[in-house]
Amino acid sequence: MGERVDLTPVDGVEVTIVMDNAIDILAAPTETALRPAWRWDWSEGDQLRAEHGYSLSVTVHSNGRSEKILYDAGLSKGSTVHNLDVLGLNPADYRAVVLSHGHADHHGGLEGLFGRTRASMPLVIHPHAWRERKVVFPTGAEIRMPPPSHNDLDREGWQVVEEQGPSILLNGSVLVTGQIERVTDFEKGFPLQLAQTESGWEPDTWIWDDQAVAINVRDKGLVVLSSCSHSGAINVLHHVRRVTGVEHIHGFIGGLHLTGGLFESIMPATIKELVALSPDLIVPGHCTGWKAIHQVGRGLPDAYSASNVGTTFTFHADDPSSDE
Repeated sequence: MGERVDLTPVDGVEVTIVMDNAIDILAAPTETALRPAWRWDWSEGDQLRAEHGYSLSVTVHSNGRSEKILYDAGLSKGSTVHNLDVLGLNPADYRAVVLSHGHADHHGGLEGLFGRTRASMPLVIHPHAWRERKVVFPTGAEIRMPPPSHNDLDREGWQVVEEQGPSILLNGSVLVTGQIERVTDFEKGFPLQLAQTESGWEPDTWIWDDQAVAINVRDKGLVVLSSCSHSGAINVLHHVRRVTGVEHIHGFIGGLHLTGGLFESIMPATIKELVALSPDLIVPGHCTGWKAIHQVGRGLPDAYSASNVGTTFTFHADDPSSDE
């Protein structure tokens, strides 16, 4: 993969955890992590929901303008749009939706957005995301991993943008990586997954549709969002640095897919590489797993912050021209 992308630096980025596996309404705010405000009648209104799914709201500030994209849409039909409403985020304000990959815990909530978004909403998706898949566990148990419905998206008037390579959104300020190059010797995909083809069920280990999002905050470095990191978190970060030519990782938010016995063996190598990359902020969520989250916290104590539904992480240049 030889693509190089000139990513326009921006004045600031805000990333809100719209959906993740956990919520803690008592979590304390920090300099970079803003929690939903308390109110007197907090127990009487609609509450934020957590589920085994992921969705991020991304607001980019540049040259006095603020524009939003949505990265993934969670698992269940109504939960992500419900959380958007509770957080005061209007689905009609988003310029595009990016789907990280074709697993249901990342696209299931798209249906709840139908009729609430702007006309001809672009959906950026890798062609492999349409695959019908299943996971076969060592016990013999099988679970279906259904793809998004192309027919539903077409019927709702969404503009489906299929890209295997990188895409650029919001006037050159947001990179959708497309297919991520695999270069490490320890991140080996998801061996339990199969995809249905004309010849029947065949191994679909590498999940080539896994794609991340990156924004270059002026004078600070890259903010990288990776929903599941089926490519491998280290592969994701090296790929984004290589494609953009920007070396420093200012922030990394997303799943590291280190949960479960299959992936525990690569925790030490992953943590070692993360420490070497030295991000300013790391927010492991979703499929990272509690063991790996604790190891990230120990290995990067000054950079680590807990993922939490409703939290907004802020990244700004030292002298942003847009301070909205």
